[in-house]
Amino acid sequence: MDVNKFTVKFAAWYGDGKNGNCPTAEQWKRVLTRPLDKSITLVNFFKIRPMAIYGSGEQGVTGEEAFSRYSSVSLPAMEQAGGKFLVVGSHQGSFVGTNEDWDVIAVGVYPNLDALIALHTNEAYRECYHHRTAACERQKVFVCAE
Repeated sequence: MDVNKFTVKFAAWYGDGKNGNCPTAEQWKRVLTRPLDKSITLVNFFKIRPMAIYGSGEQGVTGEEAFSRYSSVSLPAMEQAGGKFLVVGSHQGSFVGTNEDWDVIAVGVYPNLDALIALHTNEAYRECYHHRTAACERQKVFVCAE
């Protein structure tokens, strides 16, 4: 796999990662150089804005509505790629450590790197991603290996 080619392609589609709404080139490279046959688990933390902020100037959409627009496409695209969510739920606080302010936690697993790439190269997913960035005030995604 040409990691640099995918990194450039993903940056063109999703952005350079400097705004915190998508991976940076370094983060893409770290994920794309993982073993091809190992599963990947992503732990997503989302803080939803009261009102979505679209670069296109679209107004009057709540953050929850924008996130729902994203989810309605991303869930089937993820399943089509071979991934699945282990859990999606509202954040209830920390059990250990400093409490952080999040709204939604989603834990998704992909059977291998090809499945994750399939999701991010899916045209419908790419086209709906702007709803995620419009909805989220901030987000974090942690990568876990098997």
